[in-house]
Amino acid sequence: MPTSKAFLILVLAVLTPMAATSQDAATNLTLHNLCAYPVWPLITPNIGFPAIPDPNDAASRLDGGGEGLVTLSFPSGTWSGRVVARTGCSSSDDYDSPSPSSSSPAAVTRCDTGVPPAPVTVAQVSVHGSGGLAEYSVSLVDGFNLPVMVTPHGFEQGRQCPSLGCAVDLDVDCPRDARGPAGGCSAQGQGHFFKERCPDTRTTPTDVEATPQRCIQPGELKIVFCPDSSY
Repeated sequence: MPTSKAFLILVLAVLTPMAATSQDAATNLTLHNLCAYPVWPLITPNIGFPAIPDPNDAASRLDGGGEGLVTLSFPSGTWSGRVVARTGCSSSDDYDSPSPSSSSPAAVTRCDTGVPPAPVTVAQVSVHGSGGLAEYSVSLVDGFNLPVMVTPHGFEQGRQCPSLGCAVDLDVDCPRDARGPAGGCSAQGQGHFFKERCPDTRTTPTDVEATPQRCIQPGELKIVFCPDSSY
């Protein structure tokens, strides 16, 4: 019979990897652009969280028509942040000839939508929470610049991991006085309009989606810009 001390060590040795797996299981972030035009994603961690590694700047610009597709790995441990897709962007390369020795894309200097004060659709994600909880949403609090859906993959059957977001192009019916100068639909006074057409979004700071979620340990969170009818 093992001593009580040896038994305790054995129990801890078994449970510790289980706890680590529960909270820190690897999760990927995939971005896919189905818009007919390129987008310039911007991934911003919340205060106190690290940036998502993207050593080759693969997510800096995604071509349209489904060609723009990139998968990144969330850092280990709890992570929370937001993802937006900017449109109509230009960079220093548009004005100056890039150096022949430069392999990095030039920094974006301006965009038509996706940056304040222009309207922007925001995907909000958190991963590796307590028990491996992942939370995600699409916010229209800052307006709408393109349709966005978040879809988890690689989770156990029976867990509440629905696709959430807005697959509707709200620009089409956006009231004239709410339209942005370069596209998009302002959030001011449009909460009811947004929520009626996209119930699985958040249109106020206290709003929640019509579809409940409790997603544990998804292997991937996929954010699709301009999703088709399959979403």
